[in-house]
Amino acid sequence: MRSNMPRQIVIVGGGNAGWMAANMMARQWVNLGIKITVIESAKIGPVGVGEGSTPYIKEFFNFMGICEQQWMPACNATYKCGINFPNWSSNNGHTSYFHPFYDDLDTAQAKQFFANSNARRTGVNAPVLPDDYFISSVLAQQNKAPINLINTNQPISYGYHFDANLLGQFLRQHALSLGVIHIQDEVTKVHLDKNDNIAILETTEHGPCRGDFFIDCSGFKGLLIQQTLNEKMISYRDQLFNDSAVAIATPNATLDSISCQTVSKALKYGWVWHIPLINRVGNGYVYCSNYINEQQAEQELRDLLGEQGVGQKALHLHWKPGRIENHWKNNCLAIGLSQGFLEPLEAPMLYITQRSIESFIAEFTKGDFTNKYSQDFNDEINNVIDGTRDYLQAHYKLNSRSDTAYWRDNRKNLNLSTPLSDLLTGWLDEGNFDQVLAKHQDQLSYLKTSWYCLFAGKGYFNAPNKRASTENLRKHQQAQKVSQALALSYPDHFSYLQQVYR
Repeated sequence: MRSNMPRQIVIVGGGNAGWMAANMMARQWVNLGIKITVIESAKIGPVGVGEGSTPYIKEFFNFMGICEQQWMPACNATYKCGINFPNWSSNNGHTSYFHPFYDDLDTAQAKQFFANSNARRTGVNAPVLPDDYFISSVLAQQNKAPINLINTNQPISYGYHFDANLLGQFLRQHALSLGVIHIQDEVTKVHLDKNDNIAILETTEHGPCRGDFFIDCSGFKGLLIQQTLNEKMISYRDQLFNDSAVAIATPNATLDSISCQTVSKALKYGWVWHIPLINRVGNGYVYCSNYINEQQAEQELRDLLGEQGVGQKALHLHWKPGRIENHWKNNCLAIGLSQGFLEPLEAPMLYITQRSIESFIAEFTKGDFTNKYSQDFNDEINNVIDGTRDYLQAHYKLNSRSDTAYWRDNRKNLNLSTPLSDLLTGWLDEGNFDQVLAKHQDQLSYLKTSWYCLFAGKGYFNAPNKRASTENLRKHQQAQKVSQALALSYPDHFSYLQQVYR
């Protein structure tokens, strides 16, 4: 064993963050002799109301050697081709748009989308709705699973919908099979050594627990990183207004058809998610408590759900949007909600959790299990979170609703980062927008396709003053034709799920 290698890594808290960290660290380090222990309180339930993911989570399952037939049935999971955004815009022809997961099969159609979008930026009334240019959009429209049954050597990008509580349970069992130690107890006190490193955790039933390195997965309270090491939270409230949500699950409307898209529908004071699982639909209203209270938000959601929501229990959640500055401090790493929280839009938080674990494992190993690269790690993760914040804020900044002060205030908000301000200005200018993206590439968490889909999808253009050319129309029709043809190789979503579950 290398002299700096920790003998004992202690993870405080379970949930998806704690058990994902336990799995990945065990997969990487248990064979080196490092013991990994998770202390999880039975009194604290996980924060999970149904979840959508980005395609990035597939890399986690591939790394762990876990196939879809293993975990999806255990978590009531379904496939996700992208996100539909109805009612965010009142611009003609842009009252709804689809944010796809870009794939290599989309390359030719994407070029046509970018070309028409840039033509539209110069005043040409070209067709630019992203729904028409990407295969995952067609799959979502046709309720098809994103698994190519004919050309199996041409996989496309997709995510998942799953029950977050069940995923935590699945990951716990898998971690235990890898040799992770599970202690069900509550941490009552934390002791530091003379160098302000965490040394001992006092627990209610198991007494003192010693470790060499500690992972804080204790949720919003940040028991180790915030309460013990005094790492302060940096507020994002000036950029991201939403701080609350109410969730109500409903039965599936039909038993033989399950949607393969997340719906993020704008309401009066925020937006509502609809996440289809195999056994139910997760629904949640994300809002700002400055404009509407708990009771009003719950009623607005129930009014939307109608009879489906009658008698269904409501769960209320609250948070302070923001992040800490140092996610890796001394001998402690914050993962999950202890790092901070943005909001559920675009399902970014599990990606940030996974990215943080992967980067920590890489930097800790590269630095011979010392803090040598902790600053590099903190800078990287802060860039990821700040870039995600900018992309989320752009959704609200670009809204064209005027029915409530909430939407008007979001549109008027001038608390913008420099990269976001430059992108908003650069899009409306007739210059090279790709050069603006390139200028800030190190500060952006979302790539070119996502920004084009957001701007074009919401109809964020100056008024057109030129008719679309024959070439503009041809590119649009060609992209539609190719995407429709490619979709023929994909199966019905519900039918394919039956095979996976079988």
